[in-house]
Amino acid sequence: MIQMRTYETREEWLKARKSYIGGSDAAAVLGMNPWMSNTELWEIKTGRRKKTFLDDNEFVKYGHAAEPLLRELFKLDYPEMEVFYEPGNMWTNDRFPFAHASLDGWLKDEFGRLGILEIKTTNLMSKSMSDKWKDQIPDNYYLQCLHYMMVLEADFAIVKAQLKSERDGDVYLQTKHYWIERRDVEEDIETLKTAEEEFYQCILKDKEPALILPEI
Repeated sequence: MIQMRTYETREEWLKARKSYIGGSDAAAVLGMNPWMSNTELWEIKTGRRKKTFLDDNEFVKYGHAAEPLLRELFKLDYPEMEVFYEPGNMWTNDRFPFAHASLDGWLKDEFGRLGILEIKTTNLMSKSMSDKWKDQIPDNYYLQCLHYMMVLEADFAIVKAQLKSERDGDVYLQTKHYWIERRDVEEDIETLKTAEEEFYQCILKDKEPALILPEI
């Protein structure tokens, strides 16, 4: 059974999601998070390491403030879709008891299919950062979407990305939409599911997983 709960405070929400693997954890499980290894995530989940929150970071603040505005713009750009959102949402699925999903939004298209809406704001500080968004989304965000599609058994996902850059004192904004169809990524979802199940067993057994070194 797929179920959604909502929490009125951030503290309640953080406490509820602590025992699950979330979308932002998915890349670390596979050793594909540029800021956290799989062993560091395991240390956080087992209480050996304190999770660092970046709520005071100016880019994070910007992203939080921009999210509801970009969600409303999405409604204008895709009037054929129904867009849903509840603050403090947390989804679980009995088929995947190790996982939860907290969404920027969920969708129903004109054919009644269920979709995921993921909103990203990014400051492009270098060419390498720009290249990561060229014709695709970065791997860690791709895995995040797969995780959400797994939990909700969704048919598709859309990433709405606002890409921001500054040159000579001027601000340039580009909005891009990246579509992921479930039929195209079934194998990747299955691979992620297996990896998350194995990682969750490491949490339950208090056994540190082998370090996954990122590919160079």
